[in-house]
Amino acid sequence: MSRRSRRRRGISGGTGWLGKAAIGLIVVGLIGAAVLYTMIRGYLHSEGFRRFLSAKASMVTGVDGEFTPFRWEGLAVDTSTFEGTGNGIVRDLRIEGLHTEVGVGGVRRGVWEIRGTRVQRLDITLDARNAGGTPAFKGVKIDQGSAPSADVPGWLPTKVELMSLDLNEVMVKALLNQGPFSASGLKVRVEPAGKKQAYRIDLADGTLRQPIALVPEIRLDRAKLRYQDGQIFLSNATASAWKNGRLSISGEWNASAGQYSAEGDVTSVKCEEIFNEDWAKRFTGDMSTDFSMDNRSGVLETHGHLGIVNGTLTALPLLDSLAAYADTRRFRVLSLSDARTDWRWTSGETAFNNLVLASEGLMRLEGNLTIRGRNLDGSFRLGLAPGTLATIPGAETDVFSPGERGLVWASLRISGTLDDPKEDLTDRLIEAAGMRMFDILPETGEKVIKFTNSVLKDAPTKAIDAGTKILDKGTGIVEGVNGVLDGILGSGIKKPELPPEEKTLPP
Repeated sequence: MSRRSRRRRGISGGTGWLGKAAIGLIVVGLIGAAVLYTMIRGYLHSEGFRRFLSAKASMVTGVDGEFTPFRWEGLAVDTSTFEGTGNGIVRDLRIEGLHTEVGVGGVRRGVWEIRGTRVQRLDITLDARNAGGTPAFKGVKIDQGSAPSADVPGWLPTKVELMSLDLNEVMVKALLNQGPFSASGLKVRVEPAGKKQAYRIDLADGTLRQPIALVPEIRLDRAKLRYQDGQIFLSNATASAWKNGRLSISGEWNASAGQYSAEGDVTSVKCEEIFNEDWAKRFTGDMSTDFSMDNRSGVLETHGHLGIVNGTLTALPLLDSLAAYADTRRFRVLSLSDARTDWRWTSGETAFNNLVLASEGLMRLEGNLTIRGRNLDGSFRLGLAPGTLATIPGAETDVFSPGERGLVWASLRISGTLDDPKEDLTDRLIEAAGMRMFDILPETGEKVIKFTNSVLKDAPTKAIDAGTKILDKGTGIVEGVNGVLDGILGSGIKKPELPPEEKTLPP
């Protein structure tokens, strides 16, 4: 055999050995992978993995709970419920109809990949009354740390990576310091936002009911949030409220600190949807407001600026009185040229500052009003067109005085309660008019009687016969004065009586 032949034969023999070795390694690898897959699948189908996921879900949500038995199909799993209770912010949690798939591609990275998770219904009860960083507010945190389970073999992952989550229906009940909050019918989608511990959260549909009685249920359109390191950022949410009202809001919430803040605006709300039944018939217009809220002081505080366009005051005693005094229909339906206020709400107190209600050239009310519980505390300036109170002697000289905007002005204090409001202007008008009426009664008595007749619809002779009783009954001065103030301040004003010494005419 030649040297070249022997060399060729040697090379051929070496190549065959390497090829066999490579094939052997591949076979061993495949067998090893199959064995490893079998072992992983066996663990996934075991009670140990169910307890592991139960412990992980409990740690994430801050409850002590457990999944019902798993039903496997390959790496896909279904379970009927997860139920848990806790002592933190999450008090009760129930998940119904869960389906998910466990990916093993992350095993070499030390994580279980939870893919395509779908939940038919989630019911959660929260207690956020201990907000402000107390232990009860630190229960909610999406943590991918090791699950506290002794059933996980040392060579398997102890971390979970949520790839996506779809919640078909979410029901939330929450106890807040301000009262109960609830949300129903929410649709939620959660997916990673690129960074560790960061998720995008999309909400749609659903109805929200919150503890502020002034605001009815809110019908959610869409909300986009981002979760990262224990904080939730609301980039934008849109919703509807009342009949045609629109709400837009953004904000953030620090779960561990228990602090939150938000800002937004509300538009296209009808005044009659806000006011009670009595005022809804009298005050119409389109209301809008911006708002900001936070609980940095330890309690929820909300403030903003409110305005009304196309405002109209109708069928107020004030308007009828002004129409009678001025012999014109201009005051029967009063169009508001300016209606606005700054407002602030905290638990048990509502403040209206820089409040303005005005009808150009006729009437203007300016001032501040605070409502604490049902108690009233207000300070105002009331401006009326000159001549409006000319039939009340002394009103436009001793009580009102000329001022800006061509109006006559008087101060006005509001006190009492919502059920029994009180003011200080009536007594001052009566005091200013009383002695003047006695002075000029012989000269103008017939005119006073005629005016009373026009209001009360009495026959002329009957009105004249009752002339000596006009001041007794208060149908002259007192009736006119209180008619004006009832309209300005609303019904329910308690009318003061004349002092005993002024109830009868002097001889």
